[in-house]
Amino acid sequence: MNSLKEQYKSAVVPALKEQLGRKHVLQVPRIKKVTLNTGLSTKRDPKFMEVLLETLERISGQKPVQTKARLSEAGFKIREGMPIGAMVTLRGGRMWDFVEKLVNVSFPRIRDFRGIPESAVDTTGNFNYGFKEHTAFPEINANEVDQLHGLQVNITTTAETKEEGLALFKALGFPFKKNTK
Repeated sequence: MNSLKEQYKSAVVPALKEQLGRKHVLQVPRIKKVTLNTGLSTKRDPKFMEVLLETLERISGQKPVQTKARLSEAGFKIREGMPIGAMVTLRGGRMWDFVEKLVNVSFPRIRDFRGIPESAVDTTGNFNYGFKEHTAFPEINANEVDQLHGLQVNITTTAETKEEGLALFKALGFPFKKNTK
């Protein structure tokens, strides 16, 4: 079992249960899934799409799905059915492994990292963070990268409010910025 998942079950759940005033363990917020997204932007190069797919597969350990345009948009020169990005959804053990790697390895590797803003947690308690460079992940060797691209990480939870989501992520060790007001 993953060490972050063990920590969640043994320490985080009882602490959140008391902090949030829940009567039962299943009422405590938990992570449902992690979604990784990346887009092609304006590049129409099929080789770049292969790079995106390979990068997502290395980071997640799972084969990504190519996303296609649902509608045509003349302003962006996109036709219906054109590939516009890639995504991966992680659940179970791979999800916990990724979250642990995200907190302990990827965030510290970001250049000039000062912490995650609390605005990364939305009103329903889900976490959304965009990486400007995909090289923050340990599976990517910066010397082998030809083109940098961004990556969006979305963590979906069972939390119902922003406060519950923040409490969950802080208990899991996410490095949020200190409020200096």
